Amino acid sequence: MRSINKVILIGNVGKDPEVKIFEGGRKKASFSLATTEKYRDKAGAEQSVTEWHNIAVWGPQAEVIEKYVRRGSPLFVEGRIQYREYTDKDGVKKRFTEITLDNFSMLGTRSAQDGGTEITNTNTSADSGSDPLNTPLNNGNDDLPF
Repeated sequence: MRSINKVILIGNVGKDPEVKIFEGGRKKASFSLATTEKYRDKAGAEQSVTEWHNIAVWGPQAEVIEKYVRRGSPLFVEGRIQYREYTDKDGVKKRFTEITLDNFSMLGTRSAQDGGTEITNTNTSADSGSDPLNTPLNNGNDDLPF
């Protein structure tokens, strides 16, 4: 049986992305994404719980994230959960969970008054092939067949 490791989130960026450049010029952007779930408690009062997700983005997508994404930006992200282990400076083993981004879309706009460029529903994917579901049909014939 095949297994699936896929995460889909819609949330807001918690702080400006941190970008690191590795040997060979490969870039990695890291940021946190907040998702908030709202519910009513037994007394009927609205409550909310916010979860913070660590997101890692590599390569050309990291450059797009670096250029356009800022704290508060609403994003749709698709990726996969990955676990990393490392030993800190005190010799203590730490385990870190992050979502490695495969695809994302910027939702909403940033106005010029915020110092940003206006962006609406920009879709970026690690797979540069065209998406047949998002490709408009253009057969050159606008007449209805009936």
